[in-house]
Amino acid sequence: MTDETLALDTRDRLPDALRALVEQIPRDSWQTHPNFDQLVSFWLERHMMFRKLMDMLQGDAQALIDARMDQRDYANRLGRFGGMFVNELHGHHQIEDHHYFPVLARAEPDFARGFEILDTDHHAIDATLNRFVERANAVLQNSGDPIVFRDTTGRLSEEMTSMARLLDRHLEDEEELVAPVLLRHGPALFS
Repeated sequence: MTDETLALDTRDRLPDALRALVEQIPRDSWQTHPNFDQLVSFWLERHMMFRKLMDMLQGDAQALIDARMDQRDYANRLGRFGGMFVNELHGHHQIEDHHYFPVLARAEPDFARGFEILDTDHHAIDATLNRFVERANAVLQNSGDPIVFRDTTGRLSEEMTSMARLLDRHLEDEEELVAPVLLRHGPALFS
């Protein structure tokens, strides 16, 4: 695969060479693996939280567009949960890039390229998060006119559709690389 086909917005999964561990330790065996511990559980739960927040933000936008949610309720939820999504995802990525990925790459040098790809993904996701923030702010700043509010929410919804696709691809690839490394090495890896 070329760097272009490894880009988050074009790939459909990590290259086979970087999926070797998930083939040895498949997803459906993770929770029963002897090294499944609080760290692996917490990390997977964080990913699930990001997925749920994205689903909720998309559902709320659609509810506003379909006139099933009050404008004020939508603005409050967008401010609260949108801010939580952005802040928590930024923090999560910083911890991974500066702490977890270097440790995991040292533990499994054959998979270091995978951690570089995931780090690059974080930068691509940052760009989509910036667009999300800009569009969310546009929604919140246009709360006076209901038609403009709905239209700016529509543009935000389009951005979230694109962002959700990238985020899901990244989270799945990251889980299939990181979880098997954590399970292979166990809790001692971060001791």
